[in-house]
Amino acid sequence: QVQLVESGGGLVQAGGSLRLSCAASGRTFSTSAMGWFRQAPGKEREFVAAISWSGSSTRYADSVKGRFTIHRDNAKNTMYLQMNSLKPEDTAVYYCARGATSHGLESAASRYPYWGQGTQVTVSS
Repeated sequence: QVQLVESGGGLVQAGGSLRLSCAASGRTFSTSAMGWFRQAPGKEREFVAAISWSGSSTRYADSVKGRFTIHRDNAKNTMYLQMNSLKPEDTAVYYCARGATSHGLESAASRYPYWGQGTQVTVSS
């Protein structure tokens, strides 16, 4: 059984930084691609970033490129999202997700079978 638990969300001023963590259970974490998504009130869930099983390949949404960094520590079964230069439009619930393959850097939420419960990020102006 796969469980994903996000942490690290909170309230931050515009221009600030936060680091989200996603702790995974199960033996398949280190062989699975992972992703971060977010959902703002009244909007659809959107892709933020994805990382391959080894961490050697990453992909970002244009809206966060250059500001957010995704990385993982397979020894700790944990994935991270470092968010810098935060903007009010980054306010959302952030979800981590485990992909169905090891290399696919998918941007479609439907390609991720497993999801965490989410952590709230609020950026004040």
